[in-house]
Order: sequence, then structure tokens, then C-alpha cells
Amino acid sequence: MRILFTCYPERTHFLLMAPLAWALRTAGHEVRVACQPKMTEAITQAGLTAVPVGSDRDLWQVFGRLKGAGARLRPGLAEPYDAVERRPEDITLESLREGYRVRIDAAHKMTNAPLAGALVEYAQRWRPDLVIWEPLTFAGAIAAKAVGAAHARMLIGADVYGLTRHHFLRLNSGQGHRQGDDPLADWLGGYARKYGEEFTEDMVTGQFSIDLLPPSLQVHAPDLDYRSVRFTPYGGPAVVPRWLWEPPRRPRVALTLGLTVSDHGLAYPVDVQDILDAVGDLDIELVATVSDAVRQRLQRIPDNARLVPYVPMQALLPTCTAVIHHAGVGTLTTAALYGVPQLTLPWDVDQPLLSARLAAHGAGLTTHATRATGPAVRESLLRLLEDEVFRRRAHDLREELVAVPPANSLVQELEERAPAGIR
Repeated sequence: MRILFTCYPERTHFLLMAPLAWALRTAGHEVRVACQPKMTEAITQAGLTAVPVGSDRDLWQVFGRLKGAGARLRPGLAEPYDAVERRPEDITLESLREGYRVRIDAAHKMTNAPLAGALVEYAQRWRPDLVIWEPLTFAGAIAAKAVGAAHARMLIGADVYGLTRHHFLRLNSGQGHRQGDDPLADWLGGYARKYGEEFTEDMVTGQFSIDLLPPSLQVHAPDLDYRSVRFTPYGGPAVVPRWLWEPPRRPRVALTLGLTVSDHGLAYPVDVQDILDAVGDLDIELVATVSDAVRQRLQRIPDNARLVPYVPMQALLPTCTAVIHHAGVGTLTTAALYGVPQLTLPWDVDQPLLSARLAAHGAGLTTHATRATGPAVRESLLRLLEDEVFRRRAHDLREELVAVPPANSLVQELEERAPAGIR
């Protein structure tokens, strides 16, 4: 088959998709990844074939302009997707409609318009049998629609998008449809008609969805079709340093605040110096992945801390007794895979939602980044180190995750779903 992947131009999003692309490639299928030109290096470093399409434009450019103007962006889920944090009885149809209008104009158009036309043109020339796209890259669904390919969403976290859509359709049922009643259908329908088709719901939520999270942490819409696939860690090019060859002499604790912040040169949402000071007297070995810019601003580095700009999590976490992190999907799921108790300090998008589910499972603790002072982190870390219950529950989460079929097991089903079959 010919299989086309596409995603938002964020390196961490692509890294989550790469292992499935490898599985399909090693099964003998032709796999290409079409993204904005800025993603070409990350794709080719992963040993995959890149197709640069469209122009380089993303939300970070808008963020940078707003930041320069002194504006402050609200963390967490943006409207209307914040509906998943409310009780169903508190969600209104008008709030969802208005949320969709705002989000389409503020984000979805900007991230999809530079990609959609060129992606469709390439799909018309290459004729993929299957398109795999991540939840906000609606251009993938548009291209699949234009050429009659099968297509699926690959989730990059909690399916807040599918669940929000479920609430919208539930509240909108029986209302009929007039222009403006369904902003998302109106917007995507315009693309569909351009290529001789009509809007269908799979342009929003895919013909089915692929989820990498452990089942206990998954957030799904009740009426959508999902496939669980075992998470495979991949963080890009990596080297295992010499110091990591030896087992730790004291309990090793990892502190990592994610690749996205480092990639874009942003400030961490927590005070790294405050955390280092608070745990500096503990009998642990703290390995902190800290950007060079942040390290230069630190005034003190305790004797029990090793600061590095990057270390592969799949090499570090198996040696750790606990991990402190930002609740990014890649880090959270890698820690789950190796059975490590987690202290999450969530800030943005679905991080608080996933952190709450992790804590409810018992495999870790969570403190929102706005409350993550040094003393608060110290107190929670001591609980993780001293209470064996967290390690047992982390082991249970690992067992749950490794019981999920690996990406290779999904290949046959994907072959069966593609309409053209193997060429």
C-alpha cells in the first residue's frame, strides 16, 4: 500500500507517530510523511521519507507576536475543547458553537490552510491508499476525502476533540442545519465541495482513531471507533552517555519539562531553581534535563544534581525510582512503560486532565504548575520514594500498557481498511 502520514508542524507530535510509520514500512508498505517544510529534518532523521508541502506557518509564530506585544496566553485547553472539563449538564450548545467559531478562526484555519491545498495536490498525484493524520491536522482528512483514501486519526493525547464533538452533536441533534449552526462542518464542507464531495463526520474524527495511551488513562468519545496500540518511545536522535552505563548508587530521580519548551526557547512554567534548592539535601541522584539557556540563569546547582540538556528517556527512566515531569504524553507514557512512579506538574492543553487520571490510578501524584513550589515538589517526591503503593500501582500501569498489542499488530487491519488493497 501507499500510506501517507501528516501532522501539525510540531516535532513532538511527529515523534509519537513515527513508530507506527516504521511498523508499516517494515511490513513492506511505502510510507511517506507530508508536512510543512520545517519538519523535513525531523522526518528524515527518523529514517522516513519526507514530502515538504505548503508553507511554514504555525501557532508559535502567533504566540511569539502576542508575547512580544505583552499579551498573556491562558494555559490549559482552549475553547471549545475545555468542555471536557465540565459536567455534561453545564455544557451549552451556544458555547460550543461560539467556541468552534473562535477556534477555527484563531487556530484551525491558520494551521491547515498552509497545508491543505498542497497536500491534496500531492495526494492526487501519489494516490495514497491510506492517510493517517493527527487530531488537528484536518488537512489530512481533506486530502483523503479528495482522493477516496481510507483515513484515520492518530491521537496525541486525550481525545478532547472527539469528546467535544460528541457533546456538540448530542446537543445539536434534531436542530436541523442552517449555515452557521455547525461552524466546523461549514468550514470543512467548503473544502469537501471544492473537490466534488460533501462534508461527513469522518472529516472531524476520522474513520477510526488510534490511541497510544494506556487504557486507564484514555479519554474517549462514547460513539467513536478506537484502536489501542502499545506506545513505543522515540524522542529523536539519541546517544546513551557513559555515566548512564552504571547503575545508580542512590535512588535516581529524573526531572524533565519537555522538548516543546526547549525547542521553542520558552520559559518553563515552574521555577527550576526553587525545585533544585528544595530537593538538594535529599539522598538522591537528580538527573535534570535543562536547556542551556535555563542552566545559565541558575545561581546554584546542588551536589546531588546532574544537569544535562538532553538524555533519551527510554535509557534514563528504567534506572529511576521516580520521575518529575510536565505531563507531556511522550514522557508520561514512557514512564508508564517502565513502571516508574510519576510526579506531574501539568500546565497546558490536556496535561491536567491526564495527570488527574494518572493520580486516580495511583501510579503517581500531581500538582498544577501554578502551585508547584519547591517545598510542594519535595513533599510529593518524598511520598513517591517512601510509599511502596505508588511503585506497585506504577507496575500495574506498566502491565496494562505492555498487554496492549504493538504497532505491528495493527498493520493487517490497516491493510484491510484501505480500499485499493496492496498494489
